[in-house]
Amino acid sequence: MRQFFKYVLATLTGLVLFAVVGFVLLIGFIVAAASSDKEVTVASNSVLELTLDKPIGEREFNNPFSSLTGGQSSSIGLDELKASIRRAKADDDIKGIFLNLELVQGGMASMEEIRHELLDFKKSGKFIVSYTDAQSEKSYYLASVADKLYLNPQGTLEFNGLSSETMYYKNLFDKLGVQAQIFRVGSFKSAVEPYFRTGMSDSARLQTSSFLNSINNAMLADVSAARKLAPARAKVISDSMLVHNADDAKRLGLVTDLGYYDQATDYMKGKLGVKKDKKLSLISLSDYAKADDSEDEVSGNRIAVIYAEGDIVTGKGGNNSIGSTRFAEAIRKARLDDKVKAVVLRVNSPGGSSLASDIIYREVMLTKKVKPVIASMSDVAASGGYFIAMGCDTIVAHPTTITGSIGVFGVLPNIEPLLRDKIGITTDRVTTGKFSDFPTITRALTPFEQSQFQAEINRIYADFTTKAAAGRHMPVERLRRLASGRVWSGTEAKARGLVDVLGSYDDALRIAARRAKLKEGDYRIQKLPRQKSFAESLLSSFGEEARLQLVKQEMGPMYPMYQQYKTLTEMKGVQARMPFEMNIQ
Repeated sequence: MRQFFKYVLATLTGLVLFAVVGFVLLIGFIVAAASSDKEVTVASNSVLELTLDKPIGEREFNNPFSSLTGGQSSSIGLDELKASIRRAKADDDIKGIFLNLELVQGGMASMEEIRHELLDFKKSGKFIVSYTDAQSEKSYYLASVADKLYLNPQGTLEFNGLSSETMYYKNLFDKLGVQAQIFRVGSFKSAVEPYFRTGMSDSARLQTSSFLNSINNAMLADVSAARKLAPARAKVISDSMLVHNADDAKRLGLVTDLGYYDQATDYMKGKLGVKKDKKLSLISLSDYAKADDSEDEVSGNRIAVIYAEGDIVTGKGGNNSIGSTRFAEAIRKARLDDKVKAVVLRVNSPGGSSLASDIIYREVMLTKKVKPVIASMSDVAASGGYFIAMGCDTIVAHPTTITGSIGVFGVLPNIEPLLRDKIGITTDRVTTGKFSDFPTITRALTPFEQSQFQAEINRIYADFTTKAAAGRHMPVERLRRLASGRVWSGTEAKARGLVDVLGSYDDALRIAARRAKLKEGDYRIQKLPRQKSFAESLLSSFGEEARLQLVKQEMGPMYPMYQQYKTLTEMKGVQARMPFEMNIQ
């Protein structure tokens, strides 16, 4: 009887908790809906304030409950951001832009897209003012276009070049008793190196140094032009780390003024004829987007933009991944829709499943037979990301895009030593055939099995490079000299024929419109695939992602290592992807 009452009490407690959580979520939905529907008007003599304090992705996503559920974080959509800057340029109520930036979260190609939009905004004669307490390399790259750059007198400005750091897990795996059985093609395919090395190979160091310097040189050239510095002088300042404090930044011409937030706003008040004791009318990016009362294009012609962002996986995937089924359906939909006259494939992906990549590639090839398909490479379009782009009619990349990495690999962990020596678990098996348990992670592969695994890797690599050579209209022998898993910057890839044009997303759109014989204003953009709604994302957040959030909080700084281990154990099939966790700072 005591057990019965205990279970009843537990059930009642669970029901009460569920009701409380449901009530809180209901209130949250009501508040979120009310705040999103509020009417926003732009006052005359206003300044658009850009803080860019959320991750910048290809498409906008809002999740006010991300900290509660562990689901996808809110992000700023690159398209939406650029559209707002473009609208502000022609908006008589907006007199300037205030860049209030510190740490900007986004890739280098995204920064380049935003920076170009800011430069175009200045052509209207309106001002751009920047203020910061502490500025990172990326945020300064954006802020360098400003007419006035205010830096807190006690603040800091990072201007010392780029770096890329990779974690290596061999020693950890040795201690755990995990053996990573590696199969790959290409000496530059360094994605697997963290599992069997303690540091970079010579080839990995060579390719990383090459594309990192290429990206850094492109950034320095842009900053030099904006701040009217000789490029050689800017490089010396960066390489020698001559900026140690705010005074150095002012003396070397990287900022125009040392001052506080109120001094920056007072300057803008002066520009607008507003008295210092009056409030400056600042409108945030999110509010300005809500105030957009522009009408949709009425043309029946469309250019479908298919956003491929994240890891490439088999199945449907999600908002943060490129699911082969979901994206094949999106491309197919664009192909079969007579109103769609051209397709732009916007790629921001380090790669993933080679099978999934090939499924998407097939749909690209079918579509280009009936209408133009243009690839627009964003921050990263490498390995599988290059695979899905290589069949397009034209490939457009930024100078700072990370691309190439044409190669494949497979990793099969053997956890037998972990189970036997660390935990005390042994395994045994019965099979109907000699290879019935292949592949398995509870024993080492035999030499024959290893040779079969490697043969499959070789076959997939030969297929990848043959298709890439056909797409680039070059002999396969030449293509393979550029492959071997080597990573290139957009500038390097253009010089080697792996991409056709150095340009932006907007350039890709213009090329698509020209190929489809569409004039400007004679088409509208159709965005594919459909994103999950907020409600769908919220519901999915209470499962696996909520559990991961708890793990992340518990493990703290050790979480990235756990994440790498999980990635290794959960890989399915042969992979075509970039080196893991390649963070450029």
